[in-house]
Amino acid sequence: MNAVRRKKLMWVFFTLAGAAVAVVLVIYAIGQQTDYYFDPTAIAKGEAPQDKRIRAGGMVVAGSVQRAPNDPLSVEFAITDFKSTVPVTYQGILPDLFAENSGIVATGKMQGTTFVAGEVLAKHDENYMPPEVAKSLKENNRASAEKVGVSPDSKLYQPAEPIKDSQVITQ
Repeated sequence: MNAVRRKKLMWVFFTLAGAAVAVVLVIYAIGQQTDYYFDPTAIAKGEAPQDKRIRAGGMVVAGSVQRAPNDPLSVEFAITDFKSTVPVTYQGILPDLFAENSGIVATGKMQGTTFVAGEVLAKHDENYMPPEVAKSLKENNRASAEKVGVSPDSKLYQPAEPIKDSQVITQ
């Protein structure tokens, strides 16, 4: 093999190696930014990983919202998919549209049996429920809801009114 061919072959080899490294780095970066969605039933079964960022969604349980008396930014509440309930803690300002009996999706980490949220996303308007939450609720509960005479398309799965300050339970 002469020097010119060897130089061209090395150039092709390094170009392919560089492209392969770039593809691996892009795939790794995308994998690190992926947040997997878990509903409360999957979380209660232990399917959600501990100390790894995930998304959890469900309906906010009525009467479960509690603010710490000495820290108004510290909020505890529970989310449900009408099969299982998961406690959630959040440190920060909740969205204005956050309400009991409405759908939310939160991003955070599991710590033991409690979901520690870093971000809480609430409904868009009175007719909106996050698609993952609506799909999960309807799929998981169609049979059990129909046994008790409730359709997954009924008001039970519709958002409620926003929480008023007088409705917040403090301890």
